[in-house]
Amino acid sequence: MQPIAPRTECILLPAACAMHTDLFPLSCLHTTTTSHTMISSSKRLLSSSHRLFNKVAVPSFCGSSLRNAPQQNLSKRDYSILRNTLSPKRSLNASTIARMPSFNTNQTRAASNKAYPLVDHEYDAVVVGAGGAGLTAATVLAKKGYKVACVTKLFPTRSHTVAAQGGINAALGNMQEDDWRYHAYDTVKGSDWLGDQDAIHYMCREAPQTVIELEHMGVPFSRTPEGKIYQRAFGGQSVKFGKGGQAYRCCAAADRTGHAILHTTYGEALKHNVKFFIEYFAMDLIMEDGECRGIMAMNLVDSAIHRFKAHYTVLATGGYGRAYASCTSAHTCTGDGTAMVSRAGLPLQDLEFVQFHPTGIYGSGCLITEGARGEGGILRNKNGERFMEKYAPTAKELASRDVVSRAMMSEIIAGNGVGPQGDHIHLHLDHLPKELLAERLPGISETAMIFAGVDLTKEPIPVVPTVHYNMGGVPTLYSGQVITKTPENPDTPVRGLLAAGEAACASVHGANRLGANSLLDIVVFGRACAHYIEESLPRNTPHRPWRPDSGEDALLHMDRIKHNPQGTILVHELRDELQRTMSRHASVFRKQDLLEEGCKKVSEIYEKFKHVKVTDKSDSYNVNMYEALELENLLINAIQTIYAAEWRKESRGAHAREDFTERDDENWMFHTLTSLPDLKKGHVELEGRPVHDYTLDDSMSYVAPFKRVY
Repeated sequence: MQPIAPRTECILLPAACAMHTDLFPLSCLHTTTTSHTMISSSKRLLSSSHRLFNKVAVPSFCGSSLRNAPQQNLSKRDYSILRNTLSPKRSLNASTIARMPSFNTNQTRAASNKAYPLVDHEYDAVVVGAGGAGLTAATVLAKKGYKVACVTKLFPTRSHTVAAQGGINAALGNMQEDDWRYHAYDTVKGSDWLGDQDAIHYMCREAPQTVIELEHMGVPFSRTPEGKIYQRAFGGQSVKFGKGGQAYRCCAAADRTGHAILHTTYGEALKHNVKFFIEYFAMDLIMEDGECRGIMAMNLVDSAIHRFKAHYTVLATGGYGRAYASCTSAHTCTGDGTAMVSRAGLPLQDLEFVQFHPTGIYGSGCLITEGARGEGGILRNKNGERFMEKYAPTAKELASRDVVSRAMMSEIIAGNGVGPQGDHIHLHLDHLPKELLAERLPGISETAMIFAGVDLTKEPIPVVPTVHYNMGGVPTLYSGQVITKTPENPDTPVRGLLAAGEAACASVHGANRLGANSLLDIVVFGRACAHYIEESLPRNTPHRPWRPDSGEDALLHMDRIKHNPQGTILVHELRDELQRTMSRHASVFRKQDLLEEGCKKVSEIYEKFKHVKVTDKSDSYNVNMYEALELENLLINAIQTIYAAEWRKESRGAHAREDFTERDDENWMFHTLTSLPDLKKGHVELEGRPVHDYTLDDSMSYVAPFKRVY
């Protein structure tokens, strides 16, 4: 049970902004809080042509009898509910309030004839998302004595971190000599020099201690015969700055590493009393004078609106892979946090860089970990040729992911694909010992059987490049602070707002992420957010009051979508159209005419959203409603992605242009910032932001650009 919220109101949505009434002025509003009761209801309903929030207030009864309570605006049923609720032996908590009816009057009509209960909360920090990044940030803060809320639309152990398979990179040196500087070198090279080298320095330096902390927390890593953490080979990784051969740096818990980390960190969060708001959909940031003051969220159980006031808000909401038809992402990966930032008028960064994982199962898109190739898996075309020897003579299947994906697609385009349509490739693991597969790759052995009908000890897995990860996101410093570009400073922090994980762009991944750097990213930068808050926020800092109408735009926007009089298009129909368009026009290989056509089509789809119809008007678990909200978030991310891809006239990392085949450092060595100044029209503004071409200190040297080969 959540603690009693400090304040509760009823919000009624007006039929129009200009309503002329002779009701009480705003000064008559009376909202009260007591230890037993928190309710606003039953004086005369206030309305004003200047206010969109119309509130109803009632004196507090402090558990006393309702005999003398004003009843002029209550029906007998409503009065009975109030009387039962305000029994002296019961306290009225947030959950009870959210289930109560809203008390409308005949003085005004809501646009939807609907009133939404509003519950207010105050926390030192609110973390949005309960994957690895969110749980790490919340847990570290709770350990330090801060009051922390974690708002998540899923039960925490269903967050997409659970699907990460291969491992987490750290230069522990358990299998061979290693150094975090080798790791940093590989990460810079993998990013195709679009990564910020100060952030890469920070992440790789912190990696060994981070993994040791996870081990001490209880993550069940696989072990060597000596009892050390097992480390496997992974793509794009080397020792001695690329001159010492393949690195064994990826710390693994069989092929379920994300599952192990997520469950362990969730247990740690519960241990330290993080307050979870599970199945709450974060709708929007609450911004005042350029500062983030908290978030608006909707309880999926009953559609009650919750307003979270916090000194700091941490976004850890993951990526938006579901903008594409085939992806390894969960259906819940809809870019909620990045869309919230766009609606707040802030820019996003490098969205054109979308990673295609080389080995998604053909047909379903389910992930086959890079660890399968790290353990010795081989890619072959229809002729049985190990074709990666042509494209990456040294690294072969363990070249960087963008290199392997392009090689596979090149083979398919050249007519060397397998299957009746010649549209996929075979991944062979059948030459490896059964004992090794059972010990190191038990998860994908099961996945291959379920989703491809393949016994990988006897036959190959049909695979094809599949959307896997968004390198771009909310621009941040390595401290986790969200930044925006101003004329004075391209790295201007946004007060009160931080981000970590796939939702953020630090940018450690640049134009292409190395495998097993994502689990490292979420833990290192989730912790960095917590450390920044600890350094900046004295404990027990009182909250400043916020504007009475804070968050009202989010509520009105949600209500307009739910009760759209222009609604004719079903949510799934428009979502399918978007996914097909993005898969066709912003795929592994891109060229100008296809991108221009894609920009036009996505803009048309974006415009169609105003005609989306929500058929379910109920309040309890309205899946249709929050899928509409997720679709809007996907659209906001997708339109910026495809316009940024059309704008960047070069090939770099995962952004491969057939008409501009080379990397162009002279003209394009900068981050892409995209924004939507007019959300209704969907016009995308683009500008550049400098890449950080410096490190934190002399312990790591700057890695100068060179031609990237494997």
